Amino acid sequence: MKKKFKSIYADIALVFVAVCWGAGFVVLKDALDNISPFNIMAIRFTLAFVIMALIFNKKLRNLSKQDLKAGFIIGVFLFLGFAVQTVGLKYTVPGKQAFLTGTNVVIVPFFVWLIHKKAPDKYSIAGAFMTLIGISLLTLKSELGGFDINYGDKLTLLCAVFFAAHIVAVGFFTKKHDPIVLAVLQIGVAALLFIICALMFEELPRGIESSVWLRIGYLVLFPTVVAFLIQNVAQKSTTSTRTGIILSLESVFGALFAVIIYKEEFTIKMILGCLLIFCAIIITETKLSFLKNKKA
Repeated sequence: MKKKFKSIYADIALVFVAVCWGAGFVVLKDALDNISPFNIMAIRFTLAFVIMALIFNKKLRNLSKQDLKAGFIIGVFLFLGFAVQTVGLKYTVPGKQAFLTGTNVVIVPFFVWLIHKKAPDKYSIAGAFMTLIGISLLTLKSELGGFDINYGDKLTLLCAVFFAAHIVAVGFFTKKHDPIVLAVLQIGVAALLFIICALMFEELPRGIESSVWLRIGYLVLFPTVVAFLIQNVAQKSTTSTRTGIILSLESVFGALFAVIIYKEEFTIKMILGCLLIFCAIIITETKLSFLKNKKA
């Protein structure tokens, strides 16, 4: 009974993580109106790293070269994903980006195929095709001259590839390394790379308004520090399949917050695209096991 309650609490906690990440799209979009992409991410990840390093300082005292190497590789993929996503958000809308980012779940099995030489199953292939159709409905605008995907959509699809690589890298390295240590290290690496990019490509921000600091504060605490910590703890009491399903709700909450807060408009075609992508994520993650259990 205790194990069952722990699983329920873990699922509720993961839903909270999905809500935090979904709301993050809207909050980040507003913040980008006042501060450049690399600067805002440098501040976000630097503050998050400091907080997490203070909390887990004992775990970081005996770092090995292997820990640093693993943390660096994971951190680079994390940086690339967030960098491309943040720049892309300047040219697209939050709700659409939330669903396009969620396609990383469908891409993961194909990266696993490349690394472990294990071909994706029929559910992954079906999910990939459904995702392509969903992306077409969500992003393509038919015109007399053909089809066109806007610049922000292209960057968001690229960020989904980097996030998929990040997920595979985390799965590979956490087998031999402490996941919490890797979580802190990857955020530290991402922070360093964002600082370098901000100094190279952008001017230092001047006179950041208090409202922008509030948004940055949310991005630091909830989608970064709190979300990473809750995810690590909660996954000990639930299955990977349930975790994947629940966290895929990020795209749903992202679109919902975009409509409620950002007053974003969704056409019927875009809604159908979102539903197809969401169904593709569910099929890829669950292999329709819930239907098989009912038949059994």
